[in-house]
Amino acid sequence: MPFSIYQLLAACLVVSLASTLMGFKKTVWFISLGYATAIVAMTFVLVLFFYPTFQYFHWFQCISLVIWGARLGVFLYQREHNEHYRNAVKQTIAGSQNLPFLSKATVWIAVSALYVCLFAPALFTSVNPTLQGLAIIPGIMTMLVGLYLEGMADHEKSAFKTANPDTFCNVGLYKTVRSPNYLGEILFWTGNFIVGIPFFTAWWCWALSGIGLICIILIMIGSTKRLEAKQLKTYGADPAFQTYIKTVPVLFPWLPIYTLKDVKVYLE
Repeated sequence: MPFSIYQLLAACLVVSLASTLMGFKKTVWFISLGYATAIVAMTFVLVLFFYPTFQYFHWFQCISLVIWGARLGVFLYQREHNEHYRNAVKQTIAGSQNLPFLSKATVWIAVSALYVCLFAPALFTSVNPTLQGLAIIPGIMTMLVGLYLEGMADHEKSAFKTANPDTFCNVGLYKTVRSPNYLGEILFWTGNFIVGIPFFTAWWCWALSGIGLICIILIMIGSTKRLEAKQLKTYGADPAFQTYIKTVPVLFPWLPIYTLKDVKVYLE
């Protein structure tokens, strides 16, 4: 291998930093379009370096990452051009735009490093192409399930809100769980981590990849809490909504947990 693993990690960080520069134009892009772009860009760099030694699971992992990022990027771009969505988040976006430059720079560096941590299992998988492990197939399957859930949930809610902008979404996947898109995100990155388990050859590989997974889970829980509070404020007086939130789990369909408002999360 012409480059050390540390050099490759540094290269991924540079790519991630470059991909998220757009956030200085619009702060929310640090964690939206910049997020999707960083993952796709790092995947392309990985393929460029290692495709001659790729086995089937490397291609599955990398193709899943590209599809995830491309789908999310297109969805976010289309959503930004939706008038109802723009009106709903106008105040939030305006507030983030007023952040001082130093705060924006801190966010830029922090999220870019987080994206590298999330991506790290794919890198460790690629630099050790001859290793095998029982976790590879379950990990790929978990990634695909997460990819489907997140994509389908975004599609269903977008279509529903276009037709019913003033009503809460309770169709399709939303009949089973109130935040299927966030569940899909958690499953996708959990699958990416599982694929990498046989290739974590040092403690710091576990640590770096674990930081990424733990952070995204906490962020998704925090996002679920914010959505729960926002929906309660908007639809709380609707008896149908009260029935919905008391009977449909908030994030995990297999757990009878109907609210996260009292859960303390440090990445909200």
